Amino acid sequence: MYIDRSRAARVRKALSCAALAVFLVAGCGSGTDRSDADETSITEAASHADQKGLSITVPGTLAASVAELQAGVRGRLGLAIMPVGGDQVVSFGDWTTGPAWSTMKVPLTIAALRRSPGNASYAVSAAITASDNAAADTLWQSLGTNQEAAQAVQSVLREGGDTKTTVPATRARSEHSAFGQAEWSLAEQVRFASRLPCLPQSATVINLMEQVQSAQRWGLGAFSGAEFKGGWGPDASGAYLVRQFGLISTPSGQIAIAFAAQPDSGAFSDGMTMLDKLSTVISQHLDELSGGRCPA
Repeated sequence: MYIDRSRAARVRKALSCAALAVFLVAGCGSGTDRSDADETSITEAASHADQKGLSITVPGTLAASVAELQAGVRGRLGLAIMPVGGDQVVSFGDWTTGPAWSTMKVPLTIAALRRSPGNASYAVSAAITASDNAAADTLWQSLGTNQEAAQAVQSVLREGGDTKTTVPATRARSEHSAFGQAEWSLAEQVRFASRLPCLPQSATVINLMEQVQSAQRWGLGAFSGAEFKGGWGPDASGAYLVRQFGLISTPSGQIAIAFAAQPDSGAFSDGMTMLDKLSTVISQHLDELSGGRCPA
């Protein structure tokens, strides 16, 4: 019998990368009942998360399924999950950070609406539902100088709990927006998403995130009622990064999700397919995830 040893090695590596995630996912939120022993195990695992060699991934869990998917695709992928109102980010995969691309249009639109509540409804809607770049540029310009615009968007990120991401004022690549080239990690993005429903004047943007046009309803778009925004674009060599973030609902509340794919082929379509597969994996393990709500 032929054994694909390289694939087996990838599975082992991916399972190692997913270490302790199953415990932390189960520990997110406040909607599930657990014994004191369970809580102790979760706490001990979290407190020793930086110890090398700790591997407690359990077969059949989300952590194991993501690891198996990662081992079977040609490319890199990453996933971060956090309950709304929670404080613990759970991460999977080997992709962690990169350009925000159009996902940064969410805090941009919030900043623009706050600056000018009567902002042109077309620009606001098109920037989110159609990811229209001209509309987003209009919103950026409405915030003042490039420096003022960058600071306004960054302030929204800070309010949403992202303490690290810096929004550039100038274009690193002349053909792309300044805000789209901001380095936005999945961990900081999902932290922002987990507080998005709790931010003042965010309701309009969140409602639009549920109305993303059909051509862009891949990935999280497979979840009924999902509120999400995608972003995608090529690096200097033309290879695409494809990413999304948003909110999905469960009986115990909402879950914030941020994920990304960078296929070896560099093709946008392959990135979409990877996120579709990752969404399917998430849907198969929703019972492991506890949602949350904004603090009263």
